[in-house]
Amino acid sequence: MLKSYAVTDIGRRRQLNQDFIYLSETPVGNLPNLFIVADGMGGHKAGDYASRYAVETVVEEIGASFEKNPIRIMGAAIGKANALIRRQAQENIAYSGMGTTMVAATCIGKYLEVANVGDSRLYVVGDGIEQITEDHSLVAEMVRMGGIDRTAARNHPDKNIITRAIGARDYIDADFFSREMKPGELVLLCSDGLTNMVEDEDIRKILTGAGSLKDRVEKLVETANRNGGKDNISVIVIEPLADEVEHD
Repeated sequence: MLKSYAVTDIGRRRQLNQDFIYLSETPVGNLPNLFIVADGMGGHKAGDYASRYAVETVVEEIGASFEKNPIRIMGAAIGKANALIRRQAQENIAYSGMGTTMVAATCIGKYLEVANVGDSRLYVVGDGIEQITEDHSLVAEMVRMGGIDRTAARNHPDKNIITRAIGARDYIDADFFSREMKPGELVLLCSDGLTNMVEDEDIRKILTGAGSLKDRVEKLVETANRNGGKDNISVIVIEPLADEVEHD
């Protein structure tokens, strides 16, 4: 039996929450469950519109899809969201330049299927913490090329410049990942408002620490805010194989 909990929070510095989250533990179309975090960008209110509109479009497209392959289902839905956001941005000057990151996941039996555009992340947390997605950002590209290390990347002035987003170009190139899950492992989807404020190892300690799933998710958000809360913070945590773990 899968369990999940989610929080989205405006943070300490922003006037508006441009993140949008979605979770369904029950089937959406041919997917047995669906979890999404999107972090919008754009001028006044355009970012929050982009994230919400993209997520609603993806959910609607997935719900209507006759496809069976989860990667094809999510890929087609993200493509449709990209096309519609591009059109809205061209038709309405207020939405010009808007876009959004998106990380989406579904748990099918023991397998986790993930789609990603931008720098919102998905981690698997157990004995360690493993970032499954790769950030589509200027600084992440520099790290991959060996130009800077991960420590320097955390404080780099250009760390918010992303290289891929839904709505940025006519063609969208999402990444897809599959991962076999082990009993006791947790899945974390989050916006960069969490990962810019809380170190990976501290995230792992909180998620594997005491308390209910709700307590641990809320502690992550509280920690991000206590460390500065410079951005909106969105967190979804899933326990995919909850019934296969013996709890004390």
